[in-house]
Amino acid sequence: MVGIIKYGSGNIYSVFSALKFLGKEVVFIENLKMLDKVNYLILPGVGSFASSMENLEKIGLLEKIVYKLEDGVPFLGICLGLQLLFDWSEEGKIEGFGILKGKVVKFKNKNIKIPHMGWNKVKVLKDSLLFKDIMDNSYFYFAHSYYVKTQKKFIIGKTNYKVDFPSIIVKENIVGTQFHPEKSGEIGLLFLKNFLEGKWLQ
Repeated sequence: MVGIIKYGSGNIYSVFSALKFLGKEVVFIENLKMLDKVNYLILPGVGSFASSMENLEKIGLLEKIVYKLEDGVPFLGICLGLQLLFDWSEEGKIEGFGILKGKVVKFKNKNIKIPHMGWNKVKVLKDSLLFKDIMDNSYFYFAHSYYVKTQKKFIIGKTNYKVDFPSIIVKENIVGTQFHPEKSGEIGLLFLKNFLEGKWLQ
């Protein structure tokens, strides 16, 4: 059972559709009771850092999600769902989950269009079964104005947009992608399939 955390952020239905296409049983997580029924957790994200943190606290899921991550439940944070895992964000200047050490910063180069939107390459830096049957430098879909700065040991893929930024991080049972696999065509579906097979955890 795959749970998609529903907390007022956009894009949850495209994630739902992608998972159903892969033949998975999917539920939306809107309360604490539902959170205990799933084997995989996905936190999608389109919106602002501050309002997302506020919504998660308001519906009482924030502390329980952190507990689930610490308990080893396989987790995928997508775009803002990745950024929320970190200590602090320039967007709203507030704290995040604090599960991962690092901060979220805005693209500063005035010669680039913000948000970074569209297809871009992901350079694989470390072997992972998340990229099984996916070629290095494959294109994924991005839509973001902020990116993560964190320790190199967690970064397994990077992307360049006048600056190199982490496009995928992994720490034990936690995966975060700055790109949107659910909007990345066949390559994105393959990435989601690899995540849900769980072999990358071994």
